[in-house]
Amino acid sequence: MEKTITSRTVHQGKNFSFKSDEVELSNGNHTTRDIVDHPGAVAIIPLLKEGNIVFVRQYRYSAGRELLEIPAGTLKPGEHPDKCAARELKEETGYSAGSIKKLLSCYMAPGYSNEVIHFYIASDLREGKQESEEDEDILVQKYGFDEALKMIEDGDIMDAKTIVGVLSFLTR
Repeated sequence: MEKTITSRTVHQGKNFSFKSDEVELSNGNHTTRDIVDHPGAVAIIPLLKEGNIVFVRQYRYSAGRELLEIPAGTLKPGEHPDKCAARELKEETGYSAGSIKKLLSCYMAPGYSNEVIHFYIASDLREGKQESEEDEDILVQKYGFDEALKMIEDGDIMDAKTIVGVLSFLTR
């Protein structure tokens, strides 16, 4: 266990902050831990009746390219992950779900972030109007599981949450 000696916020961003903590290790030594302090997120596997998954394609500035992903988003302060999943599904794809069931939760990058992402399966989908945020330019695309697996194998899907979500769903 590491004990926090000091903690300071280096930068407060729109959705998360960057902290630099001085910690004491179990052997008594001190070191610095730089942390992305994140409120948590959700990722949704939207299943259509014919068996396709609803994906979103969007440009990701940090990756420098468009990525094919399952819909996802950051929790708002005090927001329950179940509510966030329904909200993000609607915003990013336009679909509403008759059923949203939790699949799993996990840390995405615990070496530098405290973000926990909650994965959901959304079914009984009803198509509606996409409600993307001002800074989002999202294209909705639909693929079957076999196509998605091939795209993962071929490196066409490189987003970790999408890979985790699709493979977890298939192995449950």
